[in-house]
Amino acid sequence: MDKIKALHDEILAKTAEYYRLVHAPAQNAQFEPGKSRVNYAGRVFDEKEICNLVDSSLEFWLTYGRYSKEFEKKLAAYLGIRFALLVNSGSSANLLAFSALTSPLLGERAVKRGDEIITVACGFPTTVAPIIQFGAVPVFVDVESTTANIDAGKLEQAWSPKCRAVMIAHTLGNPFNIKAVKAFCDKHALWLVEDNCDALGSKYDGKFTGTWGDIGTSSFYPPHHMTMGEGGAVYTNNPLLKKIVLSLRDWGRDCWCDSGVDNTCGCRFTKQFGKLPLGYDHKYVYSHFGYNLKVSDMQAAVGCAQLEKFPGFVEKRKANFKRLYDGLKELPQISLFEKYEESDPSWFGFLITLTAEAKFSRNDLVKYLESKNIQTRNLFAGNLTKHPCFESLTEGSDYRISGELKNTDNIMNNAFWIGLFPGMGEAKLDYMIATIKEFCRK
Repeated sequence: MDKIKALHDEILAKTAEYYRLVHAPAQNAQFEPGKSRVNYAGRVFDEKEICNLVDSSLEFWLTYGRYSKEFEKKLAAYLGIRFALLVNSGSSANLLAFSALTSPLLGERAVKRGDEIITVACGFPTTVAPIIQFGAVPVFVDVESTTANIDAGKLEQAWSPKCRAVMIAHTLGNPFNIKAVKAFCDKHALWLVEDNCDALGSKYDGKFTGTWGDIGTSSFYPPHHMTMGEGGAVYTNNPLLKKIVLSLRDWGRDCWCDSGVDNTCGCRFTKQFGKLPLGYDHKYVYSHFGYNLKVSDMQAAVGCAQLEKFPGFVEKRKANFKRLYDGLKELPQISLFEKYEESDPSWFGFLITLTAEAKFSRNDLVKYLESKNIQTRNLFAGNLTKHPCFESLTEGSDYRISGELKNTDNIMNNAFWIGLFPGMGEAKLDYMIATIKEFCRK
């Protein structure tokens, strides 16, 4: 055993050395304005992530295992929430979060086909996709021009007796008006799902976003606040929702045994389920129509190392946002993000919207920035209802638009965002500021 441990330690030491020789120089390369690429996002890591990855690979467990359990426990502790479940992507997290609300275990509160779910069209499509795929009806509400988040003042107008839930995201890390949305949900006995994929680490009134509603979701795709390559999480304080999400994530089974473990309940062959024979093997009893959306333990191993660094990531994002904001706030051709007084955002990106003063289009500006090696992104779908995927749907039956989507359309036409991730040094931030100023002043 001593020989095996020595070999294990030698492999990890060589792995750390490999990081220092190969990856560290690339991460620390000197920035050359106009020549070096300014990516909107990127991975920030060191030898710890790679060593964890190799350590997990040497165990060769591959599927959900000890690193996955460790990550779930530490993420829940960080957020101050009871249950966190790892999944293979943020989109899968949204799928599970919505699907959980359709479980028959929820009785009269279960979402049924034809029920309405309030959301926004100005966001990422996988916040809305599970609603449509199930056969529920998304009700689109306009966003605020200042925060790019749902206009809570228009919620009552959107409500109908068919409404069962609100499912919305915190745009680019900027918390929506949680108190107003939560009060609306409580008044009408609606579920609240917080798509927290772009806002991990953000706080509202001192409490983490994603923990205010019934269910929160996160993404650990490389551009996000932290990464494990592909990955996501669903979290909740509700034991019943946790049970449902766990079942849906793990094939829809009724059993809750960990991988490689049998008979956790102690009555594997003694219970009656549905119309199955008495004593049917509990490991193969299905209480939901589920999926297999688990991560591999190697992904979770990377996540564990990232989570240790995460508080520092949040502070760096805040500092980078402030530098960009202070450098660009005086330009009359653009308007910048605003936040609520109660909010303490962990910013995902820096949103810029053209004003009436601009004598150029959004595409004019972003093409110029891209020509200067500055990567840009539109605010995701802009207005999702304008996309080809909606051409087969019928307004009024498959989806509903409440009022006008005036601000949504303005963002679709006139807004974009640039990066501020933790690996972005001051030289890149200042280069983006100078380049935007140069274009606007021409």
